[in-house]
Amino acid sequence: MSGDAGLWLRNQFYNRVVGSVLPLSWFAPKAPRPNDLSVAASPIQLQIVSHCWNYAHLSLFQLSSLVNYPPKDCQLTYTLFYAEEDEGMKNLVARFSQMDIPNITWDWQVLPKAELFRRAIGRNKAALASKADWIWFADCDLIFHEGCLDSVVKAVAGKQTGMVFPDHEGITDLLPPEHPMLNQHAGRTGTIDVDPSLFHRNAIYKAKGAFQIVHGDVARAVGYCSSIPVYQSPSEQWRKTYEDTVFRRVIEYEGEAVDIINLYRIRHAEKGRYSKGTHLSALRKRLRKATDTVAS
Repeated sequence: MSGDAGLWLRNQFYNRVVGSVLPLSWFAPKAPRPNDLSVAASPIQLQIVSHCWNYAHLSLFQLSSLVNYPPKDCQLTYTLFYAEEDEGMKNLVARFSQMDIPNITWDWQVLPKAELFRRAIGRNKAALASKADWIWFADCDLIFHEGCLDSVVKAVAGKQTGMVFPDHEGITDLLPPEHPMLNQHAGRTGTIDVDPSLFHRNAIYKAKGAFQIVHGDVARAVGYCSSIPVYQSPSEQWRKTYEDTVFRRVIEYEGEAVDIINLYRIRHAEKGRYSKGTHLSALRKRLRKATDTVAS
């Protein structure tokens, strides 16, 4: 059996049996229940945890949105995991590190590639070390536009629940690599912005990878699949994030939908984190385009 086939079987095992066939206590410590969760005092301490590999052109939009529209009603820690080999991200980090933005603390985290490629490793490190009241496990293609982060504060104020998620986002059409929006980073030395009219509303019906805003007490108690070895094992290639489903099962919170405004996402046909020029890369691109055509 190949390594990929064995990994697929392990993913299926954890996705199907944790908390159903076999008790959760075999796999993780118990997450605090709602009545045991602290109620955050003002100003709320919010943390965004993001990963980037070969997506500097998208991460630029996210970082710019934080600089252009910093929160007014919370203290934000922005944690970004990246690898030394990613020159584009190294340049972005160097640039934005020089920017002193009110209510934002930059937290740049370098990981070996093999650890970066298993996203749960970085998320687990951040979860266990966090001092935040709420942690947004995000992806680097999200854009936190005007008022977005303050609407998060409004949404979680006074809540005693383990997880919330935005009930909608704004998305672009599926953009090809040559689209002008994806090529505005060349030669840039400042920030960049987007035109909100280019995004259309997309409803979100459940918490998933980039849309999990977790109570800090839960994150610190359980980590991010911290006690499940397969999700804390380094990988030589970027791994699909099957662990997100297991994480929600382990903490026993599926998430509560909340209204968060001006959250945008640029949809792109080419996945930079996978090797370009391979048959698998070409197949992924065709599937994304086909799926997008069917959905529209």
